[in-house]
Amino acid sequence: IMPLQSLITPLQDLSPPFCLMTLFPAADGSRACALLYTDDSVYYDQCCGGKSLVVAPDSDVPYMPLGYSGRISSLVVGTGCQLNVWSRSGKKGKTKTFKAGAVPRLQEVKKGLLGNWDNAIRSYYCTCS
Repeated sequence: IMPLQSLITPLQDLSPPFCLMTLFPAADGSRACALLYTDDSVYYDQCCGGKSLVVAPDSDVPYMPLGYSGRISSLVVGTGCQLNVWSRSGKKGKTKTFKAGAVPRLQEVKKGLLGNWDNAIRSYYCTCS
């Protein structure tokens, strides 16, 4: 049996210890590349809420599913994975790469001089090694 700590993705940078993602493989051995959430909160322990979108490894999505485009407020990227996002549909506009870890509040991630990534993701590509 694998220790629980080895199944939890470490937090990105100095984020508080909330919004953790366990990477228990499914029965077929598959796992998530990332989880995208529509809600965040001023309280870190209440982040990663609302509707969630499970992103499979090697997902190339130039147009987000209905109800998710421009609504992602927090996310978690799996161990050994990388999530590339764009601010416009069709993988256009500003781009950002998120590595393994949690981002409980995308409004704290800068997008250019004046913007942030809260409710800004409109396309993505996720890979795992």
